[in-house]
Amino acid sequence: MTAQENHALKSVKLLLLDVDGVLTRGEIIYGDDGSETKIFHVRDGLGIRLLMAAGIGVGVVTGRRSQALSHRCANLGITHLYDAVSDKAALLEGICRDLQVSPAETAFIADDLPDVALLARVGTPIAVADAHDLVKARAFYRTRAKGGEGAVREACEAILKAQGLWSKTLKRVLDLEV
Repeated sequence: MTAQENHALKSVKLLLLDVDGVLTRGEIIYGDDGSETKIFHVRDGLGIRLLMAAGIGVGVVTGRRSQALSHRCANLGITHLYDAVSDKAALLEGICRDLQVSPAETAFIADDLPDVALLARVGTPIAVADAHDLVKARAFYRTRAKGGEGAVREACEAILKAQGLWSKTLKRVLDLEV
């Protein structure tokens, strides 16, 4: 991690996540009955839990509505779920006001074109490894992992390490010393 990336990650108090292409590989499975299935990476879930345990907020901002996502957020304890959002950037001010953080203290992990406007408004824009080139060009930090394959976990760990919270959080949550 570069010194500039480390500096930006130190200020993060809220991590916002896109879903399709970030928390998932971007694939959607429909059953014959119209039900939707998403596949989430378990390591991303642990990264989210560690971040929240360290006192850093996590929210989801997505253009689609999905019961699978609602269940995943409930399982992880994510209470800030903004779904079926057509203009993600327009929500930022309200989210920050509600959660008492500034846009400068907010990170957003993204992968595709509908995310670009929100990336431009947060203090720490993050792109997954397989993001669209325009998203990568606007990101301050890029993960090595692809969306749905541990990219969120990677970003969570980077935030915790930049803030000096990694070892302390592992010890408290998992009783694991590093």
